[in-house]
Amino acid sequence: MNTYAIALTEDRRLSVLLVLNETPGYSANAFLLRDAIGQIYGHNASIDQVRTDIAWLAEQVLVTARTVGDVTLATLSTRGADVAAGRASVPGVKKPMP
Repeated sequence: MNTYAIALTEDRRLSVLLVLNETPGYSANAFLLRDAIGQIYGHNASIDQVRTDIAWLAEQVLVTARTVGDVTLATLSTRGADVAAGRASVPGVKKPMP
């Protein structure tokens, strides 16, 4: 993966965390997350990219993920909220700007 692609992926993962942090209940499905990160942060992501990001974020314990049929639901963890707020950092997720 080239440097630009890595930066884009890290920013997209941060965008997912930021959206979840502002969502009532701190949960959203992958379709809503895809639309929100596109409208708010300008990411033109496919549903597969968002699902892959959710799975990766779950492996890092930044979200919990569950899939029911074709719908993947992500819920922000306390650690994920800390990363979104810049109180913690995780390699592979862009650090938010102050």
